Amino acid sequence: MKGVVFKIESKNYYVLDENNKEIRCFLRGKFQKEFSIKKDKLLTLDIVAVGDNVEFKLNSDGTGLITDILPRKNKISRKAPRIKGASLRGERLEQIIAANVDNLVIISSWLEPKFNNRLIDRMIVVAESSGVVPLIVINKIDLDKENNRSYWVNLYKEIGYEVFETSVVTKDGLENLKNRLQGNSNLFWGHSGVGKSSLLNQLYPGLNLKVGEISNYTLKGKHTTVTVLMKKVDDNTFVIDSPGIREIDPYGIKKEDLSHYFIEFKEYIYNCKFNTCTHNHEPGCAVVEACNQGKISEERYKSYINLLSTIEEDLFFE
Repeated sequence: MKGVVFKIESKNYYVLDENNKEIRCFLRGKFQKEFSIKKDKLLTLDIVAVGDNVEFKLNSDGTGLITDILPRKNKISRKAPRIKGASLRGERLEQIIAANVDNLVIISSWLEPKFNNRLIDRMIVVAESSGVVPLIVINKIDLDKENNRSYWVNLYKEIGYEVFETSVVTKDGLENLKNRLQGNSNLFWGHSGVGKSSLLNQLYPGLNLKVGEISNYTLKGKHTTVTVLMKKVDDNTFVIDSPGIREIDPYGIKKEDLSHYFIEFKEYIYNCKFNTCTHNHEPGCAVVEACNQGKISEERYKSYINLLSTIEEDLFFE
């Protein structure tokens, strides 16, 4: 039998089969052995991820045994927190958030918590490097009384990204966003408190996801979603709710490749004096010149430099 993993809790893998029946499955021993080997090499935390297509067989008690994990078309991942006692100093594991994703829906609220373009740019890099379409959602626009968000909306649209301005209070932008998600597998990702679950409940009322509050002390969100959860909302549309994050470090990207994931740089990167240019301090850099001339956003360039300084930090390449 075939199905898709929609939730993982400890050693339980919940699979939605081809008849939309939910089945609690376990992992075949050979995969646990492969996982152990990979763990020793400190390559990855996950052998199965939400969104994976799998083959399984039913047990007599109605549970299932996953016998094969089908090839992924992509995955969304980040550097995991440090593992205490890791054999290689500073080495970081890969934490896979979800697999086989069409759209990475990047959620940032305008306020409560405050809009964070640096996090958006990091998530865009994750999407671009994974072959996933980034959709930028600026939520809680009812709190932007003076339309100050227009600067950022125009910035990202001019680069070529789709931007959705939404509010669960006024219902603005919800229909356009829902239409864009139709027929795709969509991962919702962002800081705690930006309104991921609230948006999903408005878009698809039957989900009934738990909604959190904002801490009065930190003005940041409290974690309410504790595990990645995928839901089938119609015949060919899936949405994936994920725990809020404090920060994100893209995984598996080298310094010489980073500029390719800032798509507005591509027009200039081949015009640099040196073909090994990192677009930071080198003379004759066409990207720096384009930024100085206002052809590349200074804010986006700052995001690039911030990422460049840490992109290979604590990262192990085979």
